[in-house]
Amino acid sequence: MASADHSYDYVIVGAGPAGCLLANRLSADPGCRVLLLEAGGRDNYPWIHIPVGYLYCIGNPRTDWCFKTQAQPGLQGRSLGYPRGKVLGGCSSINGMIYMRGQAQDYDRWAEAGNPGWAWEDVLPLFKASEKHFAGASDVHGADGEWRVEQQRYSWAILDAFREAAAQSGIASVSDFNGGDNQGCGYFQVNQRSGVRWNASKAFLRPVQARANLTVLTDVLVDNLILENGRATAVNARWQGNWQRFTARREIILCAGAIGSPGILQRSGIGPRPLLERLGIAVQHELPGVGGNLQDHLQLRLIYQVSNVRTLNQVANSLWGKVGMGLRYLYDRSGPLAMAPSQLGAFVRSGPEQASANLQYHVQPLSLERFGEPLHRFPAFTASVCNLRPASRGRVDIGSADPAAAPTIDPNYLSDPQDLKVAAQAIRLTRQIVQAPALAPFQPREYLPGTALQTEEQLYEAAGKIGTTIFHPVGTCRMGSGPLDVVDAQLRVHGVSGLRIADASIMPQIVSGNTCSPTLMIAEKAAHLILNNAASPRGTVTAAVVTP
Repeated sequence: MASADHSYDYVIVGAGPAGCLLANRLSADPGCRVLLLEAGGRDNYPWIHIPVGYLYCIGNPRTDWCFKTQAQPGLQGRSLGYPRGKVLGGCSSINGMIYMRGQAQDYDRWAEAGNPGWAWEDVLPLFKASEKHFAGASDVHGADGEWRVEQQRYSWAILDAFREAAAQSGIASVSDFNGGDNQGCGYFQVNQRSGVRWNASKAFLRPVQARANLTVLTDVLVDNLILENGRATAVNARWQGNWQRFTARREIILCAGAIGSPGILQRSGIGPRPLLERLGIAVQHELPGVGGNLQDHLQLRLIYQVSNVRTLNQVANSLWGKVGMGLRYLYDRSGPLAMAPSQLGAFVRSGPEQASANLQYHVQPLSLERFGEPLHRFPAFTASVCNLRPASRGRVDIGSADPAAAPTIDPNYLSDPQDLKVAAQAIRLTRQIVQAPALAPFQPREYLPGTALQTEEQLYEAAGKIGTTIFHPVGTCRMGSGPLDVVDAQLRVHGVSGLRIADASIMPQIVSGNTCSPTLMIAEKAAHLILNNAASPRGTVTAAVVTP
C-alpha cells in the first residue's frame, strides 16, 4: 500500500534489475521517501525460482510482455517473439541467470565516445559493490554485495567434450569470464542461491521491504510523464482501476528497459517529431534519438544430433527421467532442474582481423525447434553463437498513444553486410570445433542448418534461417552528447530536468556479453550520481486521481 500521506522524494518506473537496485540504494536514507512502480505482478510464480522454469516464464503473460518484432527481411521475413520481464525483478526473473560483465574495452569505448566516468576502471568498483561472489573478494570480485554469483551445480559429458574440442581448436579453457578479457571457454557463473534463481527482487527488495520510506506498487501501467516548464514533475499511470498522478519534485528515474523507457518518453511527447505528430501526440521536447540505436545479440542456433551420450532430450522425454529430475531437485537442489539454460560458454574472435573476442557461445545439452516448444526426441546439443558487436541498428517506437498497445520493434537484424560476414565465419568456426577429436566418440551430425549449406551465400541464407534473439536489446535512449543521444553522462535526459534513465537503453554500444549485470552496474552508477547531487532540494510526491 502507498504511504498514508502519499509523499515521496523519488519515483522509479520499472522494477527490473535497475529499478530494484535503485529502490534499495535511494531508500537507504530514512529521511528520503521512494516509490517504485512495476507494471507486472509479484514474483511469487513458482517457475520463476526453479532455474529450468525459464521455459515456462518466457512467452507466459504472467511474467512476460510477450512482444513480437516486425517481420525481419534479414531473417527470411520471420517475426520473432521478444521476451521482456513483466514481474518484480523484470528480466532477472525470466533470463538465463548468467553472470557476465562484458569486456573492459566496452566501457573504455563508452568513455572515449564522450562519456567521462564510464571507463572500465570507473565501473569495475560498481560491479564489485553489488556482487557476492562465491570465491570471495579479490581484485576483480566483490563479496559483500547482494547479487549472488555461484558455480553451477550440474554438468554433462557432452559439454565437457565440447570444451575439450574448443581447446583442440585453439580456444583456451578459462575459469572466469569477468576479469575484463573474457576470451576462452568455460562454464558460466550464475545468479543462483543453492540451486534456486536469484533475481533482483530477492537481492535488493526483499531485504529492505520493511523500510517505512519505501513503497512498491505492482500492476501499475505507466502512461506518460507530465512536464512543467521543461521539468518532469509527475508520472501518469493506471493503478487499481484508476488513473493516478504521482508528482515528484526531486527526480523521476525511468528503469523500464530498452523497450519500455523510450515508449514512455514518446507517449510523453519526448522523441522524434515526425513520429509524435503522426500519432497525434503534442511535442513537448523534440529528441530525435529516442527509440533509435536498437542493438541486440542475434544467436545462430546450430544443432547437432549425437550418439553414445546422454542429453536433456532423453531425460525430459522419459517419464522416469522427469521423476528423477524432480526427486534430485527436491533432495539437494541440483540435477537438470537446477540448470541455467546455457551452462558452457566460449568467447572467441571470428577472424584474425578482430582485436578481441567478438563471438559468444552458449552451449546447451539439449535441442528444440524454438523456445516454448518441446525438446527434440533424439539426443542432441545446441551450440548457439552470437555476434557480440553487431553493426546493424534498429529501432523501437510506440504504435499508438495507448499505453496498453504493443510497440513496434524492428531490430533490423543482418541488415549490415558486416554482420552477414561474421555470421558466416561463426558457422564455419562452430563446424571446426565440432569436428575436433574430443567430440568424435559422440558422432555429431549437423541437424541445423545442415551441411549442404557451404558457400558464403548459402551461409548467409543459413543465418537468416536459424537466427533468433538472445534477449539482449539495448541502446534506445543512448548516452552521449551528439544530436541523436538521449541522456548525458550523468544519465540526465537532454533538455528535461528532473528526469534520468538508468537501464540498458542508455548503452551507446552493446556490451560484449549478457546484459543483466551491466544493467545493475548502470543502476549502481545512477544511485551514486543521484545521491551525490546534494544541491538538489528535497521534494515530495503526491498521488491524486486524474483522468488520462
